[in-house]
Amino acid sequence: MAEHTGAPAGPGPDALALDEVVRFTSELIAIDTTNGGGGDCRERPAAEYAAERLADAGLAPELLERTPGRTNVVARIEGTEPSAPALLVHGHLDVVPADAGEWRVHPLSGEVRDGVVWGRGAVDMKNTDAMVLAVARHWARAGVRPRRDIVIAFTADEEASAEDGSGFLADTHAALFEGCTEAVGESGAFTFHADGRELYPIAAGERGTAWLRLTARGRAGHGSKVNRENAVTSLAAAVARIGDHEWPLRLTPTVRAALAALAELYGVPADLDAPGFDVDTLLKGLGEAAELVAPTVRNSSNPTMLDAGYKVNVIPGRAVAHVDGRYVPGAEEEFRATMDRLTGPDVEWEFQHHEVAPFAAVDAPVFARMRAAVEEFAPEGHVVPYCMSGGTDAKQFSRLGIAGYGFSPLRLPRGYDYQAMFHGVDERVPVEALHFGVRVLDRFLRTA
Repeated sequence: MAEHTGAPAGPGPDALALDEVVRFTSELIAIDTTNGGGGDCRERPAAEYAAERLADAGLAPELLERTPGRTNVVARIEGTEPSAPALLVHGHLDVVPADAGEWRVHPLSGEVRDGVVWGRGAVDMKNTDAMVLAVARHWARAGVRPRRDIVIAFTADEEASAEDGSGFLADTHAALFEGCTEAVGESGAFTFHADGRELYPIAAGERGTAWLRLTARGRAGHGSKVNRENAVTSLAAAVARIGDHEWPLRLTPTVRAALAALAELYGVPADLDAPGFDVDTLLKGLGEAAELVAPTVRNSSNPTMLDAGYKVNVIPGRAVAHVDGRYVPGAEEEFRATMDRLTGPDVEWEFQHHEVAPFAAVDAPVFARMRAAVEEFAPEGHVVPYCMSGGTDAKQFSRLGIAGYGFSPLRLPRGYDYQAMFHGVDERVPVEALHFGVRVLDRFLRTA
């Protein structure tokens, strides 16, 4: 087990904190903050709910909006060492849509059944919001102050562009995050069961977001006549090239650290600097744990949408496709150049949505303190760094020079598919996982 660093941890969360994290998760789920990406989401009721509970803990939360109803909450807990850098703790309030007809319980019920909390947001990520609220309120009751300032941010719009959420906060209210050098948010420190081992991956990086719109323009005409300037043909060829492209290996420092840690754990030889190093062979030797790393050793580009034409016998003059692109930290220029080549001279491409690929140091003291907090409550677990294949609000907060980590701890039973809960049917979280999360988060934030 890693040694603790920082101030003494003190007593853990009281029984009320453990009860509150379950109740807050349930009640937040019941507040409809569905974000379908069309701008009609309203996070304000959830923001007011969170702000009220922070105010009850003696804090002074601010409600901030770029667009009416798209509300963010920011509050600061003062630490005992004013000269120490501040730590940002963030979670989003919005959730993706859910079709109630596909669920065993209504996705907005927040029902607690057989030791499990059900509903959209149970994992992504109203559970973590509830943990933060429960810890802050416990500290107020117990008279606890952390070593460094803790800035709490509950954001809007993470499930779409983040323009009304973390992007707005970073661009317009940077002063609220004064002194923050590091941040923790989703998603990390969850139990990943792999070949009889309990892994606890902590995120220290994310692939960048590159959602693309491809447009081909040609000569419109009758479908019965030969047309060598067919926009559909040009677009289809470009889409096929993108879909077939095999991206080269690009190992970032975070992924290298993850591969080295997993290889040691599995007893698999791994010389990442050897000539001809074959990452795919190494991944095969890592069994189920390979899933943590495989999506992040390369860029990716998946065609997802096509739109062309309006009648079978009319050749359209324009055809459009969309591509979900992701690039590893440091590989954005390679991604751009590759898209230029793959689309060719007859197809234009542009970013529909574009965000950076942030990364953070895995040898930093804050990572060691996260590790120590997890291992205290899961001594049989193995903490490993990893890079997220997708993205979080850490991208936007990185504009402020804040290094982001994924740390929303949950101890999960074998057979519970954590990844499937994200945006999936029957999203749910065990009560005991929430209790673990509160204990670990409390211990980490006291000593961070």
